[in-house]
Amino acid sequence: MRRGEQEQVGPPLVEATGLIKTFGDFWLRAKARAVDGISFEIRPHEIFGLLGPNGSGKSTTIKMILGLLRPSRGRLLVFGRDPSDVALKARIGYLPEESYLYRFLTPRETLDYYGRLFGMPRAMRQRRTDELLEMVGLEGAAHRVAGEFSKGMARRLGLAQALINDPEFLILDEPTSGLDPIGTRQVKDLLLDLGRRGKTILLSSHLLADVEDVCDRMVVLYGGKIRAEGTTQELLTDTNRTTIRTPRLRSETITKVDQLIAREEGVAIESVEAPRQRLEDLFMQIVERARQERSATSGASHGGKTAAFLMGERDAAADSPETRVIAELERAPEPKAATSTVRPTTVPAKAEPNVVDSLVAPNTPMRPVTPPAKAPETPAGGVDTSVIDDLLGDGGKGSERAS
Repeated sequence: MRRGEQEQVGPPLVEATGLIKTFGDFWLRAKARAVDGISFEIRPHEIFGLLGPNGSGKSTTIKMILGLLRPSRGRLLVFGRDPSDVALKARIGYLPEESYLYRFLTPRETLDYYGRLFGMPRAMRQRRTDELLEMVGLEGAAHRVAGEFSKGMARRLGLAQALINDPEFLILDEPTSGLDPIGTRQVKDLLLDLGRRGKTILLSSHLLADVEDVCDRMVVLYGGKIRAEGTTQELLTDTNRTTIRTPRLRSETITKVDQLIAREEGVAIESVEAPRQRLEDLFMQIVERARQERSATSGASHGGKTAAFLMGERDAAADSPETRVIAELERAPEPKAATSTVRPTTVPAKAEPNVVDSLVAPNTPMRPVTPPAKAPETPAGGVDTSVIDDLLGDGGKGSERAS
């Protein structure tokens, strides 16, 4: 499953030298040394594995790479800069060990929210959201709130959130934790697809099979120290044994081979057995047969192909003129809330208050409208003003004056 070796070009993307992180107590006395003088580098376009049991310093190292923790001693550079540089965050995707999601947002709202944080235009957010939800198998649960999700479904959504910005450097801390074998296989296939595209990936896990299947190089931590480092081939090759694979042989032939080896090499065949497929492969075959039979399931689906934008395909919707206009409008600053009513220049400064404005603004107390000044008496044969006087509250006095 592992991709072929790629030529590494350019300076290291992550460079750690003599990295130490010590946690202290309230009195600043050293209490625990989580990372103890490790040195390593992550090269561009490779999948790098960070292995070790719980408490070996994996998560602490990742938090220092992200700038969430500062090293006690040592030197650490990411993209050639200090990890605390905020400008680096837009180039990194991160899936923490535990998925922290807003419980009352749906997957679609969650991805749209993080897309807004990266300043993406609306059309791009919608397209990437659709592709990611299909990829992680959550399109059927796109309108359920995340608080109802199982750990595995939340993990799938967290992976989609880490990829929404199409990061150059992807950091995954225990990405298959809580996932079923389907999700585990899908994550590994995704990492291989991204690796073939040239993404740089840091994978931290204590599940050795996950790292073995996808990583180009790895380091093994224990007690905050690096105990082994190298390519997968270098670390896993057993130099004390030789394996010969052939089609099925007759027992007589195996006996002759054993005699030949004993005569020529002075050793005997240790065991003869039929090859056995991996349990993961068997599980995936069973699930695939069930899917072909269209068996119903209320959980996460198998998931689709890798999102197009992650494979470098051009986002046509994001390049359209309409999208560019909408993006410019979204980036335009919103008008500041007015602190006082602005009157047109043609209205006198001492104009009477507008009753409609008072009705529209419920928090503004209505002020009574001041009746106009007393009009001159209407000449004989003029307009009867008694109705107008009644409306203005004269109580009929105006009509008496008019008469």
